[in-house]
Amino acid sequence: MNKTRLSFGQWVKKEWQETILLMRSIPSPVVALFVIAVIAMNLLANKTLVQTEYLAIDGGILISWLSFMCMDMVTKHFGPKASTKMSIFATITNLLLCLIFYVVSIIPSNADDYSKLNEIFGGTWFILLSSTIAFLASAIINNFMNFLIGKAFKKNPDGRLAFITRSYVSTFIGQFFDNLIFAMLTFMVFAPIFWNGFYWTFVQCVTCSVIGAALELVLEVVFSPIAYRICAFWKKQEVGKEYFAFTGRSAQ
Repeated sequence: MNKTRLSFGQWVKKEWQETILLMRSIPSPVVALFVIAVIAMNLLANKTLVQTEYLAIDGGILISWLSFMCMDMVTKHFGPKASTKMSIFATITNLLLCLIFYVVSIIPSNADDYSKLNEIFGGTWFILLSSTIAFLASAIINNFMNFLIGKAFKKNPDGRLAFITRSYVSTFIGQFFDNLIFAMLTFMVFAPIFWNGFYWTFVQCVTCSVIGAALELVLEVVFSPIAYRICAFWKKQEVGKEYFAFTGRSAQ
């Protein structure tokens, strides 16, 4: 059956309506936790927890698993496109908050010495740029890989094995590329220019990315049974029925 070809204006209007329905359909606690996780990663990354020759772990590792678990849940129920839209929304929110933080950091105050607070809130532009690019790229990789792996489980797509396989594989690979893209942009591209020649080698970037992704995966494994039960509950309760009716798709 031939589909009616939409003009660009019609396509934009349809996507906007679909996005509004999507954000109304995804349970608000998941969206809230996802946005908080993305923002918190940006702040916690300012503190390095472990640093050796081949490993560097920042505070963001303690919550980055939550963002990927939320994406896995939304991908499972609403599809990869929906999860990617949620990721874009969280990124825009994070950038807006970073702008507010920066404005606060440059406003002078004689109440106390806020130099350390200003340093954290002010941030570094190329770190924010690197983390934004890395997160969006890894979100797309995670969401569509999760979806494609799920398609391989034709007999029992809603089973526990299908859920943990698609979640664990996509999360590890997504986290790896998140870490790798960030490390390469920050420490191989920008740091040598703006941090007096400081840099990481490609081997260091890859090593840290693999180990970091493994540690982040462990944390998601601990909480994935909760995510699985939530997705089963969503399907049972027909969460997002209005969104699926508009898009012509069904719950994954």
